[in-house]
Amino acid sequence: MRIILNGEPAEVSAATLAAALDELGYGEGPFATALNHDFVPAGERRERQLAEGDAIEIIAPMQGG
Repeated sequence: MRIILNGEPAEVSAATLAAALDELGYGEGPFATALNHDFVPAGERRERQLAEGDAIEIIAPMQGG
């Protein structure tokens, strides 16, 4: 299905947010996620279903200074 990942078009076959993150190579690393502009806690990613055209935002912590 077609989704928007961090503002860019992407394709996934996953049905849930957690499965899409795995498919896209993110796994369970330290990052925050939003689905259609709504924050999704890590514990809810496996339950959150995806639909065609959904927008996923992944925000990872940055190091340095």
